[in-house]
Amino acid sequence: MPNFCAAPNCTRKSTQSDLAFFRFPRDPERCRLWVENCRRADLEEKTPDQLNKHYRLCAKHFEPAMICKTSPYRTVLRDTAIPTIFDLTSHLGNPHSRHRKRIKVLTDEEVQKIKERRLESSIEQLLSKKDCDAQDDSENTDDVPQLTPEQKDLREFLRSSFEVMVLIGRQNFPFSCNAREDEMRSEEERFLTTGNFQALIENRINAGDEFLRRRFETAAVNEEYCSAIQQRQLLEVCERCVREEILQQVRECRFFSIVTGELVEFPEGEHLPVFLRFVDQANTLREEFIEFLSFEGEEVAVAERLESQLTKGWGLSMEHCRGQAHAGSGILGTKMKVIAAQLKEKYPMAVITPTSTCALNVHLANGMPLTGVQDVMSILKKTNAFFKASPLLQSELDNAISILCQGNIEKESILKEGSRSTWTDLHNVFEMAVDLMEPLLLCMDSIHDNEDLKWNDQITSDAYAISEALADFEFIVTLVILKNALSFTRAFGKNLQGETIDVFFAANSLTAVLHSLHEVLDNLEVYHEFWFEEAVSLATAMEIPVRVPRLFLRKQQAVETMEIQAESFFKEYLTLPVMEYITQEVKEIFSENHLKALKCLSLVPAVMGQMRFNTSEETHADIYRSDLPHPDTLPAELHCWRIKWKHRGKEVSLPCTIHETLQHSDVKFFPNVNAFLKILATLPVLKLDGSHGETAQRRLQAYLMDTAVNQRCKNLAVLNINYHIKTDLEEMVQCYLKTYPEECESD
Repeated sequence: MPNFCAAPNCTRKSTQSDLAFFRFPRDPERCRLWVENCRRADLEEKTPDQLNKHYRLCAKHFEPAMICKTSPYRTVLRDTAIPTIFDLTSHLGNPHSRHRKRIKVLTDEEVQKIKERRLESSIEQLLSKKDCDAQDDSENTDDVPQLTPEQKDLREFLRSSFEVMVLIGRQNFPFSCNAREDEMRSEEERFLTTGNFQALIENRINAGDEFLRRRFETAAVNEEYCSAIQQRQLLEVCERCVREEILQQVRECRFFSIVTGELVEFPEGEHLPVFLRFVDQANTLREEFIEFLSFEGEEVAVAERLESQLTKGWGLSMEHCRGQAHAGSGILGTKMKVIAAQLKEKYPMAVITPTSTCALNVHLANGMPLTGVQDVMSILKKTNAFFKASPLLQSELDNAISILCQGNIEKESILKEGSRSTWTDLHNVFEMAVDLMEPLLLCMDSIHDNEDLKWNDQITSDAYAISEALADFEFIVTLVILKNALSFTRAFGKNLQGETIDVFFAANSLTAVLHSLHEVLDNLEVYHEFWFEEAVSLATAMEIPVRVPRLFLRKQQAVETMEIQAESFFKEYLTLPVMEYITQEVKEIFSENHLKALKCLSLVPAVMGQMRFNTSEETHADIYRSDLPHPDTLPAELHCWRIKWKHRGKEVSLPCTIHETLQHSDVKFFPNVNAFLKILATLPVLKLDGSHGETAQRRLQAYLMDTAVNQRCKNLAVLNINYHIKTDLEEMVQCYLKTYPEECESD
């Protein structure tokens, strides 16, 4: 099978392009016209059979009207199609052109003949298009009588039903109208109840839908318009079509990354939300929600289920997966690390990265398999959510800050502003938490006392629980250790979520970060002593006794040992494992392939300018060499890319991000650079700027906040979160009839 397009100056390759490639026709006259328009003298010596067997032209050389897409997987040419679109001049002045396909020089007479023939061809194509359109209309007209009246009614009913189903999903209407009745039903009955579906169908009839009125005017008043089983079928087809619309775009761009979130609770159990990150055909970086995956079983089973769904269920190739990022804290974080490692072992190019929406320090803390650390993360989230529930509670915290910061206006302003944000997501979350400890405890005690009877029982109870957690020395010392241990990765992590130039320099600063972490491990005694003293001072100011955790003491009661000191205990069971985990995790996350990829961000013109155009991407390019359309010409292309931006006009500013660079139309003349940038953009560690990326994550959170667990439905959630994806009702009808042919026969 030929790889390259036979057209002059066309470098497209059938194995590395999503375009259709067409064989030269066997018909001698048509084949002659193809060869003549190609302007390649060497092809004139070939027979039509030889040309048909060994040469092809890509779709870019044909007018759109000459190309027919008979299905999502098959593209054909009109019988009269002649290629007319060729680039016969771009090789001029190009010192790197290999002149693989030499262009025939024509005489004036030959040029005039070709012009006349192209004019005739254009007229024929126009007439052909009209004939084809008329033929299509005729065929469509002929198709209608072939359907029985019952089948036509069914199609119309399905169309209306899908329209209602899409509305239910996008507006997040629950299926049931009565929540109390819902609680009394079994799980299956709860899902299959058709209250709102019935109500919306009735509303369409009342609004003047004549077809639905005629269909049901003879039906009993209390008859359901759609059976429970058919309703589930409609919903599954809706979800499938919406998902397929996204997946088709992912397949077109080939490369993607996997992103997962925290587990989501449904009536049927916990499920893992799965997102795909990719650059679409419009050069827009997107991160779209795809599905909720069952999280039942051990890590190996979940990893296999995820891989199977990606490949068999969604038709993607894991060989094209270039990154994976998995959120999760506590046990989930530990499990997701195992799952990610298993996928990376099978697919080394699927590098593991943190997500662009989670600070690196938060990501590191969430993954630590230490009970004390997980308690700190959980309590901080509960505390932040507690004050976000009411402006009055936030005002109470502001008062506590003012009391404890008397005379220090600057610190008071910083703490108040910080406490009003979602500070548990910040890079300096642990610094902020340490500074807020005293105001938080004072505020919680005041709310719990409730002397003015201002708060209800639920609020005072929550305040008491948080107060008890904050007033524990183990919490204090763990928070202080995290603050100091993660101070070495704070600036590094902040740069990772900064501008492209910051990410590039962060990748080059990893050696210094690891050096600092190793220095702490080598001198742990000294560092721990200072950190522990800081924790004791804070606990003393809050009147919290310094002691070894009660649970540990209870375990030691049966063992005759010397009394252990708090400082020694926390060094062995907290500081040492925390530092070892951080050091090892940073090494694993920022693997050799990951760092090579980040250093290739020097392809972004602003980074090249900062480096005074002395970058050397070739040293890191091997990681994606097999993904490039023309890897052999990469060095020459990179040289031209640097020269292009170095000698730009004064009025031309350097693009600062991958997204901005891809928007420049001339980037298509650098196919390797273009492919490189698109692959890099899919890495989950890079922030989603200039795109629709983060909206899917926000839509998921909005759905979870607005929907009680017993009202959640996975299928409807996909429709709700992806409400921006276009829906084709006719396609849904066809998909339904193909999936459930018995419905058409029985209607």
